[in-house]
Amino acid sequence: MPRVSIIVPCYNHAPYLERRLSSILNQTYTDFEIILLDDASSDGSTDICRQFARRHGCTFVPNQLNSGSAYKQWNKGLRRAQGQYVWIAESDDFAEPRFLEVLVDRLDRNPGCGLAYCQSLKIDEDGTVLGPALPQMFDADLDRWTHDFTTDGRRESARFLIRDNTICNASAVLFRRELYDAVGGVDENLKLASDWKFWASLLRLSGLAYVAEPLNYFRTHPASVRSRTSVWLQLAETYEVMRYILSGVDMSPQELEKFHARVVVLFMHALITQRPSVRVFLHTLRLASHLRLRLSIRNSLSILQQALEATGRRMRPGKLIAGLPARESVQE
Repeated sequence: MPRVSIIVPCYNHAPYLERRLSSILNQTYTDFEIILLDDASSDGSTDICRQFARRHGCTFVPNQLNSGSAYKQWNKGLRRAQGQYVWIAESDDFAEPRFLEVLVDRLDRNPGCGLAYCQSLKIDEDGTVLGPALPQMFDADLDRWTHDFTTDGRRESARFLIRDNTICNASAVLFRRELYDAVGGVDENLKLASDWKFWASLLRLSGLAYVAEPLNYFRTHPASVRSRTSVWLQLAETYEVMRYILSGVDMSPQELEKFHARVVVLFMHALITQRPSVRVFLHTLRLASHLRLRLSIRNSLSILQQALEATGRRMRPGKLIAGLPARESVQE
């Protein structure tokens, strides 16, 4: 039985498949199985996957009709997985050869951690590196992600994950398959944020390990689902996941204050970006009402501070640059 199951869900990613699949074959850690899934692609991806499966003796599961959900594909692949660890290697991303070697070792050495992930570098559709994938919280100390760390899962959720999907790319993650069974699988009802909710569900049961070395390349392009989705649907799903996380963590008054400021800032951003219909506006307000929102004077000042700090913090030269040595690992 392989130690790692690599699941490659694909839909219309023919231009990127060769690099993705070669980056899997070039892994220095080789005790794995590959499960290829194609969701009724129309650009030749199906043939590429089929030919690769024949050459390398891996599992290939094509759909005759598009499922309409990447997360249905995740569940399909996970139900077939035999490995102790699972890597969902999205078909438009790719990895450094040491990705599995490093993350398998991190989970092996930290049995209390159910999930390990590494720093990602964002790339465009041509493969040009755009920079590190950083959390979007305005008040976050980004230096935290310049060194390796391990931490308690619920504390990570209360401090950071409730405010932003800090585990921003599934291709950067390796997790224990037994936890997938324990949490009941991946929610298929969300279009964009089920990965975020899934990470949070795993962290209710286990700790987290982070590797500061950039071993994953996270592709962003106009054809991605997020790029084609309304900002208000994105916000609604964000509030849904925030509510889920909130129900499973204890938060200090200071953490709640930061969380509520984030809720309001995201709402303000959506209002500025896109005018909603009355129905969508009221629906989003109802979702926000489940987030224990209290607007004190102090909280209002925090919101203003976040907005003012956003420009300055994001204009600083990035400190997480490929090739820079990571700082010493810490236990938080």
